[in-house]
Amino acid sequence: MTRNKFTILFIQLCWTVYVVTGIHRKDIFPYGTLSGDLTLQEGDDETSKVIVLTRPMRFYEASFSSLYVATNGIISTQDLPMEKQYVDDGLPTDFPVIAPFLADLDTSNGRGTIYYRQTESPTILNRVAMEVHRGFPDARFTPTHAVVVTWENVGAYEEGSRSSDGSSNRVNTFQAVLAYDETDTYGLLLYPEGGLNFFGTRPKESYNVEIELPARVGFSRGEVSFLFFSRQEGPFYSITTNEQSVKNLYQVGNTGLPGVWLFHIGSSYSFDNVIPAAVGGVLATPPPFDAEATTPEYSEYSDYPEFQSPTLPEFVEAGADPSLLQSPDQPQVQLYGEEVPLTASPETPESPNSESGPRQHPAIPEPRNLPPEHSGLPQRPVPEHTILELFPTRDGGSPRHSPKDQVDSVVQGVDLDTGVIQYNGGSKETCERFSQQCSQNAYCSDYATGLCCHCRSGFYGNGQHCLPSGAPHRVNGKVNGVVLVGSTPVEINNVDLHAYVVVSDGRAYTAISEVPEPAGWALMPVAPVGGLFGWLFALELPNSQNGFTITGAEFTRHADVTFYPGNERLSIVQTAKGLDAENYLSVDTKLSGSVPFIPPGATVQMEPFKVTFQYYPSVTTSISVREFTVVSAESGAETFSFQLRQNITHNYCRHGPRSGPETLELSVERVFAMFVKEERILRYAITNKIGPVGAGIPDGGEVNPCYAGTHDCDTTAQCIPGEGQNFQCQCATGYRGDGRNCYDIDECAEHLSSCAAHSQCENLQGSHRCLCQPGYEFGFDGRTCIDVDECRSQPCHAQASCTNSLGSFHCQCQAGYHGNGFQCHPQSGGSERPKTHCERHRDSAQTSQDGFSLVGAFVPECDEAGQYRPLQCHGSTGHCWCVDVQGQERAGTRAPPSSPRPNCNEPERPKTQCEHHRDGAQTSQDGFSLGAFVPECDEAGQYHPLQCHGSTGHCWCVDVQGQERAGTRAPPSSPRPNCNEPERPKTQCEHHRDGAQTSQDGFSLGAFVPECDEAGQYRPLQCHGSTGHCWCVDVQGQERAGTRAPPSSPRPNCNEPERPKTQCEHHRDGAQTSQDGFSLGAFVPECDEAGQYRPLQCHGSTGHCWCVDVQGQERAGTRAPPSSPRPNCNEPVRPERPRTQCEHHRDSLQGSHGGVGAFVPQCDEAGQYRPLQCHGSSGHCWCVDVQGQERAGTRTLPGTPPTNCDGPERPERPETQCERHRDGAQTSQDGFSLVGAFVPECDEAGQYRPLQCHGSTGHCWCVDVQGQERAGTRAPPSSPRPNCNEPERPKTQCERHRDSVQGSQDGFPIVGAFVPQCDEAGQYRPLQCHGSTGHCWCVDVQGQERAGTRAPPSSPRPNCNKPVRPERPRTQCEHHRDSLQGSHGGVGAFVPQCDEAGQYRPLQCHGSSGHCWCVDVQGQERAGTRTSAGTPPTNCDGPVPPTQRPETVCERWRASLIEHYGSQPDPHHYLPQCDSAGEFNPVQCYGDSSYCWCVDKDGREVPGTRANDAVKPACIPTVAPPTQRPLPRPDVTPPPTGGVSLLYAQGQQIGALPLTGTRMDKDKSSVLLQLHGSIVVGVAHDCLERKVYWTDIAGRTINRAGLAAGSEPEVLINTGLTSPEGLALDVVRRRMFWVDSTMDKIETSNLDGTGRRVLIDKDLVNPRAIIVDSSSGTVYWTDWNREAPKIEGASVDGQNRKVLVQEGIGLPNALTFNPASRQVCWGDAGTKRLECISPDGTGRQVIHSGLNYPFAMVFHANHFYYTDWRRDAIIGMSRGTSQFTDDYLPEQRSHLYGIALASPNCL
Repeated sequence: MTRNKFTILFIQLCWTVYVVTGIHRKDIFPYGTLSGDLTLQEGDDETSKVIVLTRPMRFYEASFSSLYVATNGIISTQDLPMEKQYVDDGLPTDFPVIAPFLADLDTSNGRGTIYYRQTESPTILNRVAMEVHRGFPDARFTPTHAVVVTWENVGAYEEGSRSSDGSSNRVNTFQAVLAYDETDTYGLLLYPEGGLNFFGTRPKESYNVEIELPARVGFSRGEVSFLFFSRQEGPFYSITTNEQSVKNLYQVGNTGLPGVWLFHIGSSYSFDNVIPAAVGGVLATPPPFDAEATTPEYSEYSDYPEFQSPTLPEFVEAGADPSLLQSPDQPQVQLYGEEVPLTASPETPESPNSESGPRQHPAIPEPRNLPPEHSGLPQRPVPEHTILELFPTRDGGSPRHSPKDQVDSVVQGVDLDTGVIQYNGGSKETCERFSQQCSQNAYCSDYATGLCCHCRSGFYGNGQHCLPSGAPHRVNGKVNGVVLVGSTPVEINNVDLHAYVVVSDGRAYTAISEVPEPAGWALMPVAPVGGLFGWLFALELPNSQNGFTITGAEFTRHADVTFYPGNERLSIVQTAKGLDAENYLSVDTKLSGSVPFIPPGATVQMEPFKVTFQYYPSVTTSISVREFTVVSAESGAETFSFQLRQNITHNYCRHGPRSGPETLELSVERVFAMFVKEERILRYAITNKIGPVGAGIPDGGEVNPCYAGTHDCDTTAQCIPGEGQNFQCQCATGYRGDGRNCYDIDECAEHLSSCAAHSQCENLQGSHRCLCQPGYEFGFDGRTCIDVDECRSQPCHAQASCTNSLGSFHCQCQAGYHGNGFQCHPQSGGSERPKTHCERHRDSAQTSQDGFSLVGAFVPECDEAGQYRPLQCHGSTGHCWCVDVQGQERAGTRAPPSSPRPNCNEPERPKTQCEHHRDGAQTSQDGFSLGAFVPECDEAGQYHPLQCHGSTGHCWCVDVQGQERAGTRAPPSSPRPNCNEPERPKTQCEHHRDGAQTSQDGFSLGAFVPECDEAGQYRPLQCHGSTGHCWCVDVQGQERAGTRAPPSSPRPNCNEPERPKTQCEHHRDGAQTSQDGFSLGAFVPECDEAGQYRPLQCHGSTGHCWCVDVQGQERAGTRAPPSSPRPNCNEPVRPERPRTQCEHHRDSLQGSHGGVGAFVPQCDEAGQYRPLQCHGSSGHCWCVDVQGQERAGTRTLPGTPPTNCDGPERPERPETQCERHRDGAQTSQDGFSLVGAFVPECDEAGQYRPLQCHGSTGHCWCVDVQGQERAGTRAPPSSPRPNCNEPERPKTQCERHRDSVQGSQDGFPIVGAFVPQCDEAGQYRPLQCHGSTGHCWCVDVQGQERAGTRAPPSSPRPNCNKPVRPERPRTQCEHHRDSLQGSHGGVGAFVPQCDEAGQYRPLQCHGSSGHCWCVDVQGQERAGTRTSAGTPPTNCDGPVPPTQRPETVCERWRASLIEHYGSQPDPHHYLPQCDSAGEFNPVQCYGDSSYCWCVDKDGREVPGTRANDAVKPACIPTVAPPTQRPLPRPDVTPPPTGGVSLLYAQGQQIGALPLTGTRMDKDKSSVLLQLHGSIVVGVAHDCLERKVYWTDIAGRTINRAGLAAGSEPEVLINTGLTSPEGLALDVVRRRMFWVDSTMDKIETSNLDGTGRRVLIDKDLVNPRAIIVDSSSGTVYWTDWNREAPKIEGASVDGQNRKVLVQEGIGLPNALTFNPASRQVCWGDAGTKRLECISPDGTGRQVIHSGLNYPFAMVFHANHFYYTDWRRDAIIGMSRGTSQFTDDYLPEQRSHLYGIALASPNCL
């Protein structure tokens, strides 16, 4: 007995000793080079190269894609600063840190090694999963990736004088393992026995004081953003506090094993801080740490139970192995981890006891004992006896079919008693019997147990439903449900859902209409509604399939969305019901549950993400967590998340081999959601790619454009990848073209359809469908049309008999009854039965209304019962055809007189396009039409290849559509064309000719029709068939000058060389404005053979003749009216008496510029105005005074007696605005009439008539009551007059410009002002002329004058279609003056005065206001010099009196933000608080809140002073009175000479960082220029003059300074700027370009600030960066508009603008040009990528995908250098290796902005 007790005691002691024994070094995770580890280089302060994680890892609440390992016992998610900034400090740190042993460690001279790797080894992952299961029993965690870092035998850093105590022999070994899945991250810290031999290190700067700092162990989130402008300390978790707590690391643990520490360190759910593991007791035995053991696919943990959804019982756990779902005794199915027996009466499983949450999950049971044959199986098929969802047939047994559909689904045999899919060999389905179950675009294959359907080549789908590859697709359906928004239930009742999918690049657009407003905003984050279509039709990467290939068009999708932190839950059930009549997918959606409230007007932003789908035979599952950001005016930007679980159940064919994937990864590259309140439409846009897990777009590698989605194939084409970057575009099935442009094939017209007999083909986009003809329906196979026995439905009258026939039936009244069979009436005595339709038709055709017979009319034939005989013939023409019971002609049955009569017993086929065309052309009732072209159709109803016009005799060839083939038309006298020859495309001449032959019969009267030769080219000699004129043309068909000959002259010789046109010929050709070269009513000058004006000119319409000089100007006194002899132009003219005002007025209108219909005044013998004047064209008469001015109230209309102008005058009523306008236009200031001026028409009351016409030009338009032209109503002379009763469209910019100068404030036109000319659409005409000065110039679409195009009155008008050579550069003053005097000149605007040299005159005055002031050489007003009207102007040569002090930085910043907030900042907006001197108040606060902090004199926050208390922080003023604080002189400290330097902008200074090769020489960095009061953003360098240029958003200026020592800044531009940011120089053209992100425009000027003009000001939202490629003359810029970011380019003159990149970008901040590869490169702060692309839009590639927050970038020596806002550093990266090479963090830590390259010579 004693011995037994002793034995038990011994065992207990052994057990006790075993328990307290910690983990041994051999038991930690495998490490070393043999395990695939990398090693960190030796040193005291080393950091690894970036570890780019295969999948992002969660640390705290954030997601990170990279890690760094440091010597000093830490791991970070970002590159580390120098160790002196953190190594001696405790937690928290200001950057993210995982610290297993943070101390000053040193591995120099071989003292230890640091190993690290990332792994997906099942051994590692299984072991971590088991630890997590033990430490967090409620966790549901299946790790997918891990990072293992081991510090082996590392020592503490020691100075040489401190090594005497032997401490250098003490070394430590410890390990950190980070494991994570898509949602959670856990950290294991391992400290083996004997692994810790020192517990702290001494500070480097302890000044021989013997102190030791204990190691810091724990986790720190680092600084996080707070509000909009600041950062605050993030959460942290410390394990150690003193030396004893460090010793505890290997003596105890929180997992039950000493030395092993486990923590939950990150989650995509709400995560406040790190959570340690909590094990209730000590482990009785240690776990078996076998480093060699492995379990494929984590089989021990694949059977985790999950919560049972009360509303979603259809879910299957995505990570579960279906092979584990079957027990040995009974078939099982697992739904969220629960087991449900598959019995005839399945019972509802009980819900689990515990609820699930972000970090609380149901308990995990021990792994079950599995049969040996199930262990270690890598495949995951659903067991034979397991059913996930049944698809029973409609009748319980037979295959489904529908008489109306052609496509049915394969349904396996189902035993409804057991719920198990089974196979019955006795009823095996074979293709011979059941192939109709396959799609018409699929083929059927027989297998041992049944058949399967497979889509044919060129189609994709599951065989039951197949769609053409590459063709776009549409989805239609309805949305229903009740959604709880906050606490408000919102019903969505049967609203429409429409989706459009561009399959060729994976873009899916979804729109849900009529969504109630509360739900519309709240459903914006629920992008999974449209995400289904993204998965179904995702762009397929190699070795992958999109969803439709697996599911086809019949499936059910159950999705459960749980929102955090509010735990709202929404259920989405989407049921696909097949393809509709248009071959589009039909999907109904049901929503139920609750969603978080989102404020109206908010926006939702979602970042790209990836999700893994698991595929089983009849179900597809996925689980993912996604974040979204809500931006609202109330709360700013807030980030939330939701978890999405989804199952998609569908049919599958179990008979054939399963070749589909087990897992695929869907990459969603762009997600966009928007609710349009006005239209109540909810929109989602998603771009998707699907491929193997981890096989996304590789960083830096070249990706074929087909997979990158950057190809240029048509949206209806399929991109076929080739080698490298090569690809081909192939039009989708059902389309035709070259792949870049594809067009729908009309399978019906081209006889390509598969429609059987008695069916008709209907074309669809990319496809077609077959419809049974009337009287037929689809049979059992869904494709064959069989006759419908209509008599079964008893359609006839009760007293009639029904006879069925093919496709029809016949009703006949029984004996003793009469009628049409549908209505039968008893025969009573001798009464007649009512006439039938045929009899009435026959009788009406035989007799006209006057009782005579209609000769030649068609008279139908009726049988004994009065019904139409099936065969009808026309008695006059001899044509015969078949008709139906209604007497309608049956298509394709018409036979001409010489052909056999048609057989009307044959079934009817539908009419073809040709037959429709032919019958439509035969428009008369008798079926015969004279003069119209009637096409000829063959027996099958198709167009005959040769068509001839019966009237004109022309013949030509046509294609299958009946379209004329170019070059085949032959006139009556020519041989008929050979239509078997291949067709060539039409030439320009043939297009011109065919367009002129506009009538249906191909012949046009009066129009000029050009003649083309056999090759389709213009014949050199052209003649007008109507006028008889002939002329020569060039190859473009343009008339050659001087070759036109009238009908009576010899035809010109077109072989002679062409001479340039003379002024007379230009004048003549300009007057001949009509297309046929002949103009009515206009004066056309006559030119001699040399092209000079003939001395005698006559007006062809008025008959006036006069003499002209060599310039074509009329010689005074030579005009003779029509009844007078023609003047002798060879005699000198005797001077006549001076002409009176009336005669001048009259002659000016009768001269060479006289317009037809213009008013010509009548003068008496003395030359005075006759008192009564009448308008010869309109017939109006009125009285005038001696000046010719109309007397008010005397105008009479045509046909009414004129006013007695000699009688006493009645008191006149005041003139109206219209009358003043009219009188002012009829007479100029010198008393003469304004020739060609518009004279408005007024009604009897003196108001403007709604319709106004110009007497000279003939244009007509509508006006409002003010006489202003209504936009869009102007009609040229040849067009119908506008209807002025129609509503008015908005005026264009040109029309507003024109109207603003056509009427001043008092209603009179502005005499002498420039009035722009607008075309019919209201746009500026390219050529503009000033009516008063005679100058003409060209303008762009904005109405801006094009430089160098202005021509004076005596010069020829400029050709606005040719490129313009630049004139000599205009000065800034001339640009300023001309811009106001030019096309935008407005009355009352200030126009500056320039001297002879083009410079501003020192004194400037405003002509309208009378104000005067002095200006400097830049034209800027000198403060204090302005004087008002009536006071003497300032002497601008004298001294200027002192002015008020300039605005300070604080005041400028405050004014800028007020303007940014729209002049109405909200209470929560931040505005700098300035004191009376304009300096920053020492205390700054957000609006009226209590959130405050301290700032220094420059407004920079004092660290550690932020407080959110009622008591504001006590801040000490740091600003002395202004008189005691002179600002330092802002002069230049030049960088080192002889090398290349980086110039960077940092707030109030510009720094210089020299480069030695490609490395940054940080020791020689310096401040180039200190600029107090500035905020420098853009920076650029002029390599020719060695000057630096910069933009200042605080001062709103652009400046420059030389790089010589002591150089002072020079202000170049200080007006018209709001937020100047990006800046670029064109050193070749000596111009600079900049963007203004507030004004949304791009401007340019000379380098001295002169010659400023707007380059781009349309379609810009947030322009940021700008660069110039001087060699090509191209400027590029970025626009980070969050709705539609893009990168654009244009030539340096603003022309040829185009979008370079608009897909796959987020916040494109940085921009540079690689001159070696000729590529544009950009850094994106949204996508975190650095990418490059060629200027033509090809060759796009990702250089690096792990950037932080790039702001600006340059390229030099095959390296990129960019400023980073996350690290406040300059970072270097190699273009060749895509690796970071260097970085520089200035001592002053603040944001870095622009960066530029400064070199001693131009590179």
